[in-house]
Amino acid sequence: MTRTLCAILLLHAAIERGIAEEANWPQFRGPQSSGVADHEGLPVTWSDTKNVAWRTDVSGLGWSSPIVWGNQVFLTAVIDTGISPEPRKGLYLGGEQKQPSDAEHIWNVYSYDLETGELLWEQTVHRGKPSFTRHIKNSYASATPATDGERVYAYFGNVGLFCLSVSGEPLWQVELGPYKTRLGWGTGASPVVHEGRVYLCNDNEEESYLLALDARTGDEIWRVPRDEQSTWSTPLVWNNELRTEIVAPGTNRFRSYDLEGELLWEIGGGSGTTICTPSTAHGLVYVGSGYLMDRNRPVYAIRPGASGDISLDEEQDANEHVAWAQAQAAPYNTSPLVFGDYVYVCKDQGIMACYDAHTGEVMYEKKRMPDRQFTASPWGYGEHVFCLSESGRTFVLKAGPEFEIVATNELGEDVMSLASPAMVGDRLLIRTANSLFCIQEGAQLAQVEAGGE
Repeated sequence: MTRTLCAILLLHAAIERGIAEEANWPQFRGPQSSGVADHEGLPVTWSDTKNVAWRTDVSGLGWSSPIVWGNQVFLTAVIDTGISPEPRKGLYLGGEQKQPSDAEHIWNVYSYDLETGELLWEQTVHRGKPSFTRHIKNSYASATPATDGERVYAYFGNVGLFCLSVSGEPLWQVELGPYKTRLGWGTGASPVVHEGRVYLCNDNEEESYLLALDARTGDEIWRVPRDEQSTWSTPLVWNNELRTEIVAPGTNRFRSYDLEGELLWEIGGGSGTTICTPSTAHGLVYVGSGYLMDRNRPVYAIRPGASGDISLDEEQDANEHVAWAQAQAAPYNTSPLVFGDYVYVCKDQGIMACYDAHTGEVMYEKKRMPDRQFTASPWGYGEHVFCLSESGRTFVLKAGPEFEIVATNELGEDVMSLASPAMVGDRLLIRTANSLFCIQEGAQLAQVEAGGE
């Protein structure tokens, strides 16, 4: 093959990847887990009827995010045939359950039509009594599925990973667990698909590991043990200028591995609970963990090419491999948003902060938003940053170094939302406890479609 032909093929592949990333939302927080979209027609304001193209009911409970490929929206949920404990909004103690439910549960994957909200198919992948507990604010379907356009990979924590065709046909499944989680809170990390492999990080109280599976067959390619206990962070496949690596945060250490599972670098100093998902921009990868009861709640910006232990000394906020660090910046449940030249942090209690993405310089901190409960991660497009509260209210902030709320969008009374949204084309998809909304500029809600039984 000539160098010219090779260059043409590589250019064509890059263009195709760019088109696919713009047209699809294949995993948690979208392409590269960024939470960022660039379609100019995406809506800025909405209500439960204004700019709503459709709303469909979702049977069962789940806090997984919707994903999109082509004209299909994929979602997971678990139906409790008994009586489920009611979650409450906000941070609180006492949500642990001592025993799993004695009622039959039904683990489902759904596919909806992106244009109409019509239920295209539903597939039950497992049914039975749960063998493990969950926090009442968690769900048995909190992991967001992933897709490569050929198959859908639905991970249900301590039950297993289930692979379906995009038409809903079961292809393979792998049992994973059950393992004990901290205080029986359950699981939350999502799978990631990259070049024919599915990567899973399963940090628990018994046997933590990072796992690579063949996406076509489900066969295990490698499994690397991790010196970790329970975490809920989804790993990131980071394509940087030097290599491709898998960044997997933990409570003891943030670590990165090559595509064969070999440890590349690690950094200590995180908080006691890690949920944030990494993101990448400006040639850096941003990692963090911020359990609100801890003294250390760092965000690190790390350069490509790191190796070994790159931990900072006590008095350092940067070194050869760490571009910058903010020791108290990280949120607890939400993930930081890198949008344009800034890193935005929306903490669970409704405290907003903004940092320079290149230097870590504080633009603003401790800015209070009207609501006090946030679990969904913020997202960005156009000239705005969006923060969805657990009450279904989205606060629209002007992007940039100054804090300014320019709009508040509500989805009605008695709404609860913990799931991060999806964006594809000019459509925004928001999941609540009972519904899936498709928000589109200029649309008017004509009907409500029932989804699944």
